[in-house]
Amino acid sequence: MDLTDHPILGGFDVLAGELADLYRDLHAHPELSYEEHRTAGIVAERLAASGYDVTSGIGGTGVVGVLVNGDGPVVLLRADMDALPVREDTGLEYASTATTVNSAGETVPVMHACGHDMHVTCLLGAADLLVRARGHWSGTVIALFQPAEELGDGARSMIDDGLYSRIPRPSVVLGQHVMPGPVGSVFASPGTAMAAARSMQIRLFGRGGHGSTPDQCVDPVVMGASTVMRLQTLVSREVSPTNPAVVTVGSFQAGTKENVIPDEAVLKVNTRAFETHVAEQLAEGIARIANAEAEASRAPRPPEIIDLNSFPLTVNDVDATRRTLVALGGMLGADKVFEIGPVAGSEDVGDLATELGVPLAYWFIGGFEIEEGKGLPSNHSPQFAPVVRPTLDVGVAALVVAAQEWLGAAAPGTTEFPRTIGKVAARELSAHGYTRYEQLTSVAATALLAIHGVGPKAIRILGDELAERGLAFADA
Repeated sequence: MDLTDHPILGGFDVLAGELADLYRDLHAHPELSYEEHRTAGIVAERLAASGYDVTSGIGGTGVVGVLVNGDGPVVLLRADMDALPVREDTGLEYASTATTVNSAGETVPVMHACGHDMHVTCLLGAADLLVRARGHWSGTVIALFQPAEELGDGARSMIDDGLYSRIPRPSVVLGQHVMPGPVGSVFASPGTAMAAARSMQIRLFGRGGHGSTPDQCVDPVVMGASTVMRLQTLVSREVSPTNPAVVTVGSFQAGTKENVIPDEAVLKVNTRAFETHVAEQLAEGIARIANAEAEASRAPRPPEIIDLNSFPLTVNDVDATRRTLVALGGMLGADKVFEIGPVAGSEDVGDLATELGVPLAYWFIGGFEIEEGKGLPSNHSPQFAPVVRPTLDVGVAALVVAAQEWLGAAAPGTTEFPRTIGKVAARELSAHGYTRYEQLTSVAATALLAIHGVGPKAIRILGDELAERGLAFADA
């Protein structure tokens, strides 16, 4: 993928090495949901250095940067920041060895096993490039870095903390997620894109005793086993075959010794569905089955069922998503961009769009080299580790191109140059036809100094900006 001729992405090579180092640093220092303090600090510092108006601490650890560049559409770009309680097993030099104490007081390992470190790095890179290329677009860019996606309520926490009273109202919400697919590819689901999810804990109560006298006990292990088996019939025998659904019992905990019947068993259940009524049907069925199995087992009391977390349906706006995919295909090549069906994973990015009734376009980027005969690690796997480049290149480019598709065209006289050169200098340079950095490489600094309103300070600032891009004045 050659980005050198793109008016905005042409500056990516200057940033690529720095962004790759940043990604490795974030990967080595993951933080759980609502604990993303270090990550949020890095994000806020870099956004401010790029010229964004930064607000931190929204919804706990959320960070938002706003860049106003004249009149035009307001485009929100979103990245999530949190990691998972997973022990990394990638063998990478920059693998995480971090641990932390979770909300239950347990010491757990921490890993970026879902690629949120890549999401953060890509959005920071895109935000920087959009600043550098202000002469090529008009409107407002909102770079939003969200906490706690893994809990399903990070976006809602930001909204409830007054997000939309602190920033301009976006006209579209854009975002992406790295997935176990071929690196260099982009794929999305117009319409229903990701499942609604709900997690519940079921505590089943028995009557403990000696393993040699089960007749004098109520065995919650047998009760739990029967519940696990019966729950599987919700999908196979109660939900219509035309409605995809998943019920997973991911945790079954009971007892401490082989000859002791315990007092209770705890199940943790997760459901996925692509229709709201199916999600409700599954929740009702889980409660009904748990209560029925408890009664059938002579339990001394009904089970205790509590919600752990939930995720909304992620529904892409069909027209907005296809418009975005066409733009991405023009950059990557149409053979690298695909439409796919709904994915059973879940996300809360949709809350940012549905809160305002604006379109959502959310896509996936592949992050892995395909080797024949070898499978790919899934998200949340201890082996999940995207190839740094070109995944980073594609992720940055996708955000920039998608943003540019939705932003307005540059207004006449708009320049790429920073405001610090002064309004007069910017106006006079524009009047002489200089609005982009590459144009300055063909003119001597001494010639620019001859322009009214362009002084040594402006030349020094422009020289530094050119140097950051690997460029220079003609007489440098």
